[in-house]
Amino acid sequence: MNTLILQKEVQQFLESNLDASPAKIALKKTPFEGISSSELATQLDGKQRARTKMPHWSRTAGVYYPPKLNMEQCSSELTARFKSSLIKEGAHLIDLTSGFGVDSFYFATRAGRVVSCERDAELAAISAHNASVLGADNILVEHTDGVDYILKQTTDHVDYIYLDPSRRVQTRKVFLLEECEPDLVTLQKGLLARSAVVISKLAPLLDISSALNRLMSVKDVYIVSVHNECKELLFVQEKGYEDMPTIHAVRLLKQLPQTFSFTYEEERLAIAEYSEPLSYLYEPDVALTKAGAFKTLARRYDIKKLHKHSHLYTSSQKISDFPGKIFSVEQVESFTDFKKNKNGLIADISARNFPLKTEEIKKKFKVRDGGHSFVFFTTTVNDQLTVIHTNRISE
Repeated sequence: MNTLILQKEVQQFLESNLDASPAKIALKKTPFEGISSSELATQLDGKQRARTKMPHWSRTAGVYYPPKLNMEQCSSELTARFKSSLIKEGAHLIDLTSGFGVDSFYFATRAGRVVSCERDAELAAISAHNASVLGADNILVEHTDGVDYILKQTTDHVDYIYLDPSRRVQTRKVFLLEECEPDLVTLQKGLLARSAVVISKLAPLLDISSALNRLMSVKDVYIVSVHNECKELLFVQEKGYEDMPTIHAVRLLKQLPQTFSFTYEEERLAIAEYSEPLSYLYEPDVALTKAGAFKTLARRYDIKKLHKHSHLYTSSQKISDFPGKIFSVEQVESFTDFKKNKNGLIADISARNFPLKTEEIKKKFKVRDGGHSFVFFTTTVNDQLTVIHTNRISE
């Protein structure tokens, strides 16, 4: 960490060049002794990313930014705030994999004390500096391996342990839970012996059922999405918990989060009704589809599925609070009729449970993006290939 970057004139330079290209700054001669052009470019890149990813940090003078990879991998302010809502006020939490320190900071807004462990000396120094600048005096940053730190604790029992296992090991991307570092599967008994609750941020692409088979005492699973993109998969393990876990599909909206909670047993027992497209069509948010709340969603909202595997829903009356996109149905035709009448469709399209992919349809039928309609190519009841012309009305 180069503390010369915190000098007033350097910070002013960064602010005045906030819309400049970091790549171009890196190629220019540095105007400051003791600070390289690449260091200036790194800070500028971090400031630019923080404007959308961490608005509060971007508005705070003196925040020091890490290399680009760390900025890409850290939590956003929105998702970090949500995670902080999962802990009790005044709790004692240990973050085993602090990194840039974003999650530690937002946990500290509710916790009484946060120990933030980071084995990279540079990141630990940056995290400690930023905690001070941001006024989080209840964070203790430890330059240490978080697993070694917690396993050495014999009397200091904590309320929460948080970890974000790395999916990149020695520059190699890994996918299995046991391959990540630290290995939660191997460590879980030791962690639950030292904490009442373990919260883990796992890979969004991870198979939930597979993870549940490998992890003990899972009480809650949170699938968190932002703008219909699955951002985080959170597993909450509670010491002594033996019942089935509750699955929460969470959409982080500008207003309050929208949460759909259910159990896999409820989903197994639910019976969905099926129908041809009616007046309204519904496309669930990615958090719902990742969670697997297919039949439960239909039952809760009293809507009908188009097909067992299509995961599109329909109703005669508009369901305004549906957790996803809502469309008005304008025209329904068979795929056979569509092929006969094709005449250079201009629309946004989506293929769902359909033998052709979206790009294949565009190419084969010369569909151009644009216009005001959204067209679904899908399979409906009785395995009919169907084209549904709609207008998007809300999300």
